[in-house]
Amino acid sequence: EYPKKLACHAGVAPFEHSSGSSVRGKTRVNHHARKSLKTLLHMAAMSALQVKGELQDYYQRKVADGKNKMLVINALRNKLIHRVYAVVKRGKKYDKTYALPLA
Repeated sequence: EYPKKLACHAGVAPFEHSSGSSVRGKTRVNHHARKSLKTLLHMAAMSALQVKGELQDYYQRKVADGKNKMLVINALRNKLIHRVYAVVKRGKKYDKTYALPLA
């Protein structure tokens, strides 16, 4: 729950415009976000794209599927927020081989 709140605060969580059962237009991010945090996340996402790995593969796969490049970068920012939160919460170093336990 907290990573979602942080993503909203940073302006990287997409929201749909809806009223009742009708959904209007594309999803959009909050433009009243903390710009400095969003800028830092953007630079981190751009740095992650320069290194071969999971995030670069994700970016290339989504762009090849026809997704907008900025939309995918925004998704990378959101992924970074979730990872940073997990590292801070657990108090352990980041482990890129970590796999989520199956339910």
